[in-house]
Amino acid sequence: MAGALGKVGWKVLGYGFAIPTGIAVRKVISAAWTATVGSDPPKNPEAPGTEWRDAIAWAAASGVAIAVARMVAADGAARAYKTLTGHLPPGLEEGGP
Repeated sequence: MAGALGKVGWKVLGYGFAIPTGIAVRKVISAAWTATVGSDPPKNPEAPGTEWRDAIAWAAASGVAIAVARMVAADGAARAYKTLTGHLPPGLEEGGP
């Protein structure tokens, strides 16, 4: 029973970190795009009126930003879980070289 509770707690904590981080990153990357390019980012890069250059640049920029944000959020959640429980979340092990 404690194992199941640990998995549920880890998922809740993970989502608690991931959702606000994702929202913040999307706002930051959109603002950076607007400041750099001078127009809003493509709302739908697949739309026929969107230029390939803009679609590819937006996909690359937002993809990298979201991937880094996921990594940062997961690390923060794992550290918080370890602080609260004294051990790493289920499925994670100590890393390092």
